[in-house]
Amino acid sequence: MSPLFNILLSLWAQAPETPSPIDVAQTWQQKLSSLSSLSFDQFLEQAIGAILRGAVKIAIALAIFFIGKWIINRIHHIVAKAFVRRDVELSLRTFLLSLIRIILMLILIVIVIGILGINTSSFLALFASAGLAVGMALSGTLQNFAGGVMILLFKPYKVGDFIEAQGYSGTVKEIQIFNTILNTSDNKTIIIPNGGLSTGSLNNYSKEGRRRVEWKIGIAYGDDFDTARQVILQLLSTDQRIFDDPAPFVALSNLGDSAVEVTVRVWTASENFWGVYFDFNEKVYKQFDKYGLHFPYPQVDVHMIKED
Repeated sequence: MSPLFNILLSLWAQAPETPSPIDVAQTWQQKLSSLSSLSFDQFLEQAIGAILRGAVKIAIALAIFFIGKWIINRIHHIVAKAFVRRDVELSLRTFLLSLIRIILMLILIVIVIGILGINTSSFLALFASAGLAVGMALSGTLQNFAGGVMILLFKPYKVGDFIEAQGYSGTVKEIQIFNTILNTSDNKTIIIPNGGLSTGSLNNYSKEGRRRVEWKIGIAYGDDFDTARQVILQLLSTDQRIFDDPAPFVALSNLGDSAVEVTVRVWTASENFWGVYFDFNEKVYKQFDKYGLHFPYPQVDVHMIKED
């Protein structure tokens, strides 16, 4: 037998013992024999009393059921308004409201069954066994569910953010209970389980309002660096999307084998990152040669030695 079956069997064995059919038959036989010794008036009196007691129990159970249902609806309404005031994520709000209603309805049903005189211990043991079985069978799904709840509560990212996680990058289109849906730059839909997103590393490019753009520009040996610096700053000043504070940074960063490397850094709004990056590349390519600045090609100096 599987370990899961053994666990369910042990839980069922620990539940309160239910009378066997033979015990029930014997009990009914004893009741019938006691009734046979009664006169008609006594039988009628006991029958009417039993009916009245049953009717009272049913009436009380129905009253408690409808009152409890009204209370559950009020709790649902109050919690829903609280979620709206606190601006809880819509997906999480819907799920939590449904979960609260289901749990409260199960509690109400158990109470009503107990009022009717039915032993509820067997029902509780059955619910516990079924819950454990479902939990073990859906362990991975429950991990994704827990991850979805954590994401909706702590909000490491939201719909519309551009993120990179689990080897994928894209714009968040939807945050579900079990999965997060991304839309990549080339219009692919990526579905990532929330379990890994809630426990792994994640890069949210949209979390901050500004980003730094960086270029590595090579100029030829012999070109004037001061001229290159002035041209770069002039080209940057024509782009209104680039922030003045912090000021643009231009420095000679490396003397390479074939080029003098110039590092350029500026700050811009996160949504303008790629526009600034591509536009400046185009400006540099079109303008540098007007100021006597050249883009070097890889080159190698060969020295030939003539032997006597």
